[in-house]
Amino acid sequence: MSEDRRRRLTPQERRAQLVALGVNFLASRPLDELTIEELSEQAEVSRGLVFHYFGSRQGLHREVVLTARDSLLRASEPRPELPALERLHDTLARIVVFVREHRGTFYSLVRGVASGDPAIREVIDQSRDENARRLLDVFIELGMPQTELLRVALRAWVGFTEEVLVELAVEAERPVEEIVDFLERSVHGVVAAVGRGR
Repeated sequence: MSEDRRRRLTPQERRAQLVALGVNFLASRPLDELTIEELSEQAEVSRGLVFHYFGSRQGLHREVVLTARDSLLRASEPRPELPALERLHDTLARIVVFVREHRGTFYSLVRGVASGDPAIREVIDQSRDENARRLLDVFIELGMPQTELLRVALRAWVGFTEEVLVELAVEAERPVEEIVDFLERSVHGVVAAVGRGR
């Protein structure tokens, strides 16, 4: 039994421990397999305690996905001191490295949310919206007018990028720079298409 399981944890510590165990679960198994029973067994606590913190399996899933999502967003936070194109390259490189280092978690986030739970989809959609907003900031800084078409195109490109990352960074071993180069070329292509449509 680990040290934090032997001593009495505060409610905040216990909840954080349970969420961390849930995120670690995603590294090797899909979200759908994460149950209150499974988590209570891993944490060596009662089912009732897990239920107390999350209310339901859906509540547990939402908190785990929210935490995993926020980890990715923090790891890829744009560096404002960099010029726009360097910032884009740097952010994409850090995303690819994060995905490579957290394959199972990323895969669970982009594939495991197909279960149809609206609360989980909302968490993932918020992440996609934030990544699209970050891209929009780059291209507005580069002189593109802020239009609805540009916003939609960049939001769609985020979905495309998730598929690329699953195929090239999770399921294959393409070099990081090769993936980043492809993503950079593709987003510039999307933005150029928007510009031609004005």
